[in-house]
Amino acid sequence: MEQMKGLIIKSPWIELILDGKKTWEIRGSNTNIRGTIALIKSGSGKVFGEVDLIDSVELTLEDYRKSRKLHGVQSENVLELPYRRTYAWVLTNPKIYRDPIPYKHPMGAVIWVNLPDSIN
Repeated sequence: MEQMKGLIIKSPWIELILDGKKTWEIRGSNTNIRGTIALIKSGSGKVFGEVDLIDSVELTLEDYRKSRKLHGVQSENVLELPYRRTYAWVLTNPKIYRDPIPYKHPMGAVIWVNLPDSIN
């Protein structure tokens, strides 16, 4: 079994994802990671739930503007994308953990964390 990856996400975005109200996580890089990933609330030292990462799609400005309901950012009137190359990481099947699981955060980790097997 592969080691589970944890994606670090700030509030309020992590809560919106876990509530199923946000299905696109907007990032400035592509990812080839697919499958179930853990969601870590930035600065908390805890895993709050998990989702399935099923795709990564490069967005045009028009895609970004029209997709507020998917990513939650006020975007209808923006003049430029948030990143030079902007990607929507497509998320499904959110599961909230009843009790968030603590983990040891490695120095320098800002996007992904490799979690111990005991998390999953």
